[in-house]
Amino acid sequence: MKNLQNGQSFRVDFKTWEQVTQNFPVKINRLFLLFFSGLLLTGCMKKENEDAANLQPDQTITESTDLKSIYTSSDLSAQTLRELQEVKAATGRYSNLDNAFKDNYKDIGLKLEHMGYHFLKAELVSPVFNLSKPAILVYNKRKNGSFELVAVEYAVPIDQQSPHTPPEGFAGNADEWDFNTLNTGWWTLHAWVWKFNPDGVFKPMNPLVIVK
Repeated sequence: MKNLQNGQSFRVDFKTWEQVTQNFPVKINRLFLLFFSGLLLTGCMKKENEDAANLQPDQTITESTDLKSIYTSSDLSAQTLRELQEVKAATGRYSNLDNAFKDNYKDIGLKLEHMGYHFLKAELVSPVFNLSKPAILVYNKRKNGSFELVAVEYAVPIDQQSPHTPPEGFAGNADEWDFNTLNTGWWTLHAWVWKFNPDGVFKPMNPLVIVK
């Protein structure tokens, strides 16, 4: 309410208002009050919506983006954020899909809504978790048809000796491994280090990714 309008404050002299309206019939007075209250409420709601929009993080993460500036959840430790920054640094070259092909990532024909297009490097599917070497790169298409890197995905074979124990991944307890027995027999984990995910950096799905 303090900054209802940009540039100028919205002020009302209630004493003057009372003098102007004191001779109005009661019904008209009530109508004016209702109308005036509606204006104030609309102004406040508009301002709140503008403030919320200003707080929304950039949906596209660039090379220079500090992940700590957008992923501030208390679930992510300082060490986890540092590790995510390492992942981002290690995979930056794959912003160009040609570099992924050069490094033997293959299009496996898997396209999923709220995820994207998946490119796999099979030799990186390993029981040893290596945060700088994700087995899968996830892309989406821009409006011009080119591919944009949005996430990385790790794949660890399910240990048959302890099949329900997820792998040791990132520091802390925030990572969310998917028990993917139907198609692959792998544990899989997404890390949305190249496109902001409002649901969380380790969530499998990203509502901002509309697959084209």
